[in-house]
Amino acid sequence: MAKKKKETAPEQEVENSENVENKVTEAAVEEAPEQSPEQSREEKLEAELAAVNDKYLRLYAEFDNYRRRTAKQQLDMQRTASGEAIKTILPVLDDFERAIESNRETDDATALKQGFELIYNKFKVSLEKSGLKEIEAKGEPFNTDLHEAITNIPAPSDDLKGKVVDVVEKGYFLNDHVLRFSKVVVGQ
Repeated sequence: MAKKKKETAPEQEVENSENVENKVTEAAVEEAPEQSPEQSREEKLEAELAAVNDKYLRLYAEFDNYRRRTAKQQLDMQRTASGEAIKTILPVLDDFERAIESNRETDDATALKQGFELIYNKFKVSLEKSGLKEIEAKGEPFNTDLHEAITNIPAPSDDLKGKVVDVVEKGYFLNDHVLRFSKVVVGQ
């Protein structure tokens, strides 16, 4: 019998240990479905939320950097454009200074007149190179997109009705954009 006890004892121990392991595993399985899927789902959602928040913050920072960079570029372009416009006018300024100086030394009105006409033409050419173009108005049909009517007068002839009779102040385009409207008198 002692042998039987000895033989059964290891078998019982194995069975007992298997039962204990099964019970522990079953208990863990019973507890795990309640906590593990919820925890893993909750952890998964938290991880997704953290990833989305991180992506949002990075996108916001990237947009903020873009906004600052474009504002700086725009300011630099304005400064550069102003500098280029002034560079084209500087020779005309030099000519005016020379004309004023020669005006002090001479009394010849014809020479002064010719000098100022030359300076005017040079100034006009430099502005045209920068994209300035005069709006043709006299004799043209009145156009509110290009002209500003100062007054209306009876048309001197029937063909001038609704057309520009006189230009009080010239208008200009700058690169096909109206810089200043022509101030005109319109015939009725």
